[in-house]
Amino acid sequence: MAKTVLKSPTLITSAGIMSHGIKVPAGNMVFVSGQVARNAQGELVGKGDILAQTRQVLENVKSVLATAGATMDDVVKVTVFVTNVVEHYDQIHAARAEYFKSDYPASTMVEVRSLVNPDMLIEIEAIAVV
Repeated sequence: MAKTVLKSPTLITSAGIMSHGIKVPAGNMVFVSGQVARNAQGELVGKGDILAQTRQVLENVKSVLATAGATMDDVVKVTVFVTNVVEHYDQIHAARAEYFKSDYPASTMVEVRSLVNPDMLIEIEAIAVV
């Protein structure tokens, strides 16, 4: 999929694994529901470990994308819900750097009070264009 990373000359360079915006031609869109750190058996992976949870979440996103014939390179937008942005920001972006190598997706990170399970620290939803 051809995507164009948008870099506004009037904005500071993004501080994390994200772009200011993404422009894409019309195509097949894939909407990935919010994924949490549960494995295929429904068990929570990485209790108390934001890095392990983020990796599991991104593996789950990757799995849903593969079902649609898409890859992480096709992701144009992610929304990240995290229970503590200040404490976990650097580790979340370290994990994201393992999955997004270049032409980063547009991204929003929001701190929330809690997720569906009190031991969950992060949830990510994604939009891809194939």
